[in-house]
Amino acid sequence: MWVLYGLPIVHPHSILVITINGAGMLIEISYILLFILYSQGRTRLQVLLMFVASIISVAVIASLVIMLAHTHERRSMIVGIICVVLCIIMYAAPLFVMKMVIQTRSVEYMPLFLSLASFFNGVCWTAYALIRFDPYIIIPNGLGVALASAQLLLYAIYYKSTQRQIEARRNKEEMGLAEVVVIRDSANKVGAMEVSNGR
Repeated sequence: MWVLYGLPIVHPHSILVITINGAGMLIEISYILLFILYSQGRTRLQVLLMFVASIISVAVIASLVIMLAHTHERRSMIVGIICVVLCIIMYAAPLFVMKMVIQTRSVEYMPLFLSLASFFNGVCWTAYALIRFDPYIIIPNGLGVALASAQLLLYAIYYKSTQRQIEARRNKEEMGLAEVVVIRDSANKVGAMEVSNGR
């Protein structure tokens, strides 16, 4: 959607928006096509249907906006609002993981590099939008910076407790393996004693 927003026919003078998001779109399409190529059965069909539905949705929105909205301001507003909503949904997606982090006191399922990438992405786009004063870019990316900051804060708070949990789990697994070895060794000794008594 950001590529559509950056088109000169929708929002003129947005060369960075269209080039950066265009490159991102090509990378994402390549990833999806590789996934479809190497996945199987139901998963392949689901991803393929979602991919086709996304392309059709963007094409329909683009056609309607270009045909029905006759000024740049109106086109920018319509596509901008759609972009804001979708971008907020994207940035809000980790809220479930953040809830799980607080409940489990573990950051195992919240990758640090993803949170950092989300933070720096939001910072860069917010800075760009402040220079150009583009509210459709400021709103979702400013919120994205806040949510990514919250993720990084949670990471800082629960990092040590996560390490303790991982260590405790590792020790428990090692102890479980030791018990299996001892029990098996005992069973072998009992079997050997029965054989020798049978003689």
